[in-house]
Amino acid sequence: MTDILDGKALALQIKEEIANEVRQLTAEGHRAPHLAAVIVGTDGASMTYVANKEKSSHEVGFTSSVYRMSETTTEKQLLETIDFLNNDPDIDGFIVQLPLPKHINEQRVINAISPDKDVDGFTPVNIGRMVLGEECFVPATPMGICTLLQRYGIETAGKHCVVIGRSNIVGTPVANLLSRKGFDCTVTMCHSKTQNLPEITRQADILVVAIGKAEFITADMVKEGAVLVDVGIHRVEDATKKNGYRVIGDVKHSEVDAKCSWVTPVPGGVGPLTIVSLLQNTLKAYKKHRK
Repeated sequence: MTDILDGKALALQIKEEIANEVRQLTAEGHRAPHLAAVIVGTDGASMTYVANKEKSSHEVGFTSSVYRMSETTTEKQLLETIDFLNNDPDIDGFIVQLPLPKHINEQRVINAISPDKDVDGFTPVNIGRMVLGEECFVPATPMGICTLLQRYGIETAGKHCVVIGRSNIVGTPVANLLSRKGFDCTVTMCHSKTQNLPEITRQADILVVAIGKAEFITADMVKEGAVLVDVGIHRVEDATKKNGYRVIGDVKHSEVDAKCSWVTPVPGGVGPLTIVSLLQNTLKAYKKHRK
């Protein structure tokens, strides 16, 4: 029987842990942690994510600010906003929601964020510290994946983990983290140019799929008893649904799940842990600033 890595339930549990800590801090007379977000334009998925971040922040007792900027905002104006947030002592951490409009250089924007407030874990300083195994802010989705595996007691030491996808946001950092002491996986990273992909994925004890292609992974690509982590999220039209669409992942769950020992559902798997990781990073930044 397949067991579910229930990100939604685990996220609620961790949120309660954070909320208890924040209640204790405010009862002692300290201000609440403050998480800010900058969003440029009106991308639907980005707006949903920022709204969820704001809701989750309030649920755990954080102060939350959102800086909404128009699609026509210049790179200079955005960099000025980042400089303001970097220097505001009342803000512990902030994110700049990606993607940005095409006329703005994303890497230049990321590089401008203070590493001490970079709760997304995207700056070169935090990525570098992560690679070296030093104290840092870990990118939220890879951190969420690691939290899921840890909290559900999934055995990782010596296991072969195959990661499909090499983005700086998910694939590359999660491959790095799972190879480190504490997880001790033997990691293979695959991507769109990998040859004989099904041959490699069938060797995986733990398969992390972040390739960004709907229902890409099918039953013939998965080993019996594997642990499956599906990072993908795609909206597909569905007239039977009230909102007109349903959400699917990078895995064809209807045929794959039965082969697995553990699997993350979509939605309700990795997604909820991404926002929780952001909250955990903000609390960590708050504690650093208090010291």
